[in-house]
Amino acid sequence: MSLADNNQKTRTAVDIYGQTYTIVGSETSSHMRLVASMVDDKMREISERNPYLDSAKIAVLTAVNCVHDYLKLKEQVEQMEEELQKLKG
Repeated sequence: MSLADNNQKTRTAVDIYGQTYTIVGSETSSHMRLVASMVDDKMREISERNPYLDSAKIAVLTAVNCVHDYLKLKEQVEQMEEELQKLKG
């Protein structure tokens, strides 16, 4: 049984851009650490390209980039679902 099946919450300490956060969620600790690692990587990437930005602006740009990526992927999934429906007839 997964954590999501019985609504248990997991608390996981993660480091993002030099700060420690406690994330609480129904996903596994390894999933939450992966998410935090990806956010940290994106923040560091943006920071390297824009060293003059403070951490708040880097965080906002990271959020904008992540939502952009999410919307593009969602659009691709919707297109694939439409193609699948056409193929099914």
